[in-house]
Amino acid sequence: MASIKPSVPKGTRDFSPAEMAKRNFIFDTIKSVFRKYGYQQIETPSMENLSTLTGKYGDEGDKLIFKILNSGDFLSKADEQALATRNSNLVTGSISEKALRYDLTVPFARYVVQHQNEIAFPFKRFQVQPVWRADRPQKGRYREFYQCDADVVGSASLLNEAEFIMIYDEALSKLGLKDFTIKINNRKILSGIAQVINKPESIIDLTVAIDKLDKIGLDGVIKELIERGFTNADIDQLKPIILLDGTNDEKLASLRTALQTSEIGLSGCDEIQTVFNYVAACKPLTAKLELDITLARGLNYYTGAIFEVKTNEVAMGSIGGGGRYDDLTGMFGLKGLTGAGISFGADRIYDVLEELNLFPASAEQSTQVLICCFDAQGETFALPLLQNLRDANINAELYPAGAKIKKQMEYANNKQIPYTVLIGSDEMQSGLLAFKNMESGEQQKLTGEQILQYLKGVVN
Repeated sequence: MASIKPSVPKGTRDFSPAEMAKRNFIFDTIKSVFRKYGYQQIETPSMENLSTLTGKYGDEGDKLIFKILNSGDFLSKADEQALATRNSNLVTGSISEKALRYDLTVPFARYVVQHQNEIAFPFKRFQVQPVWRADRPQKGRYREFYQCDADVVGSASLLNEAEFIMIYDEALSKLGLKDFTIKINNRKILSGIAQVINKPESIIDLTVAIDKLDKIGLDGVIKELIERGFTNADIDQLKPIILLDGTNDEKLASLRTALQTSEIGLSGCDEIQTVFNYVAACKPLTAKLELDITLARGLNYYTGAIFEVKTNEVAMGSIGGGGRYDDLTGMFGLKGLTGAGISFGADRIYDVLEELNLFPASAEQSTQVLICCFDAQGETFALPLLQNLRDANINAELYPAGAKIKKQMEYANNKQIPYTVLIGSDEMQSGLLAFKNMESGEQQKLTGEQILQYLKGVVN
C-alpha cells in the first residue's frame, strides 16, 4: 500500500493537549457563568436537513453551506453529471438532503419549535459546538470552528439584556481580562434617526455607512453617505448624532432631544435607559459600558438591543456580540416568539489570553502527581496509593516500571506535573516515600497518607 502524507482538510485544525487544556479553560469558565444565570446546555446534531438551513442566511450564506451527499442506494441513483459539477446549486434534491450546521442559531430555532411542548418558557439555553462554513481559509478564518452562544426565547423583558451585560462582564473578568468595553445600541434608535431626517427607507444605507466610523473616519462616512444618496442637509442633521459624546446619560439626553419627533426612536432610548438601570441596581462592572449609536451589526437581524464586546488591552476585533430579535422561530411556523442572544468569540478570546499571558498554569496541568518506581515490586507497592489519590479526585499517574528515574522525571517536567513520589526499596521498607515539589525542588519523606492529605489541600 502506498504511503499517504498525513494532512487535515484546508480550513481545519488539530488541537494539542496543551491547546485543548487552554480551550477547555475558556469554555468551562464561560459555561459556569451561563449556568449561574439559569442557562441550560443543549446540543444539536452536526448535520441538519438541508431544507432547515437553506434560505436562512441570504444568498451569500447559502453558498457557504457544506452539503452532504446521500450515501448507499441514494448515491447510486445520483445524476453523475450533477455529482461531478462544481456548481453547488446542482448538489440538491436526491443527491443531497442534509448539510453540516452553519451556525447554532437556526438549529436552536428548529429545536425550540420541534420541542415546544417540552420546554418551559422563557427558555434559556447555551450551546458550545462546532459549525462549518465552506469559506476561503485564511489567517484567523477557518472552515470548522466553535461557537459559544447563549439565548433566551419567549421573553420580551429587558432584564435579559441587562443579564447579558453581566454575563459578559463576569465571564471575561474570570478569564483575566481587566480592560474591555461592552458597547450597546438599539435598532429602534437607528430607525428613529432615519425617521427624523425623512429617510426611513434608507436605514440600511445609513447604518452601513456610520458603522464604519472607526475604520474610515467622519470624512469617509460623509463621502459614503453622499454616494448613497444623502444630501448635505441630511448630513448636517446627522453629524451631531454621529459624533455624540459624553457620558451615557449625556448621550441619552442628546438623543431624546434629537429624536423628539420619533416615537420609535424615543422608545429605543427608554429601552437603553431601562437596561442601564437594571445593571446599576446589580453590581459595579469591570467593563466599560458604552452607548454607541454607530454600532449596527446585523441590522437586518436585530430588532432591539445590539451588543458588541471589545478588549482594549490588545489590537483585536470584537470578542463577542449579539442582540434582541423578534420572531426567531417564525421561519419554522411558530410566530411571535421574541428572543435575545449573545455569542463569545472563543478563538479570538484564546488569542487575547495567549498574547497577554493570562492562561493560569493550572489550565495546562492534567496530571497533578506522578508516582515513580524502580522495579515491579515498587509498582505493586504504589498501586494502593495511586487508587487512594484518584479516589480523592487528585489526577495521578504511575509511570510503568522499567524506565530509568531520569526518564521518569523528564516525563514529569514535559507534562508540567507539579509533584512526584519516588518509591524504591528503602521507601518500601520504611514506609516513608520521597515526595518532591517539581517547581521548588524541595523534597521530603512522607507516608502515603501524609502525601494524600497534603495534595488534598493544595490541588482541590
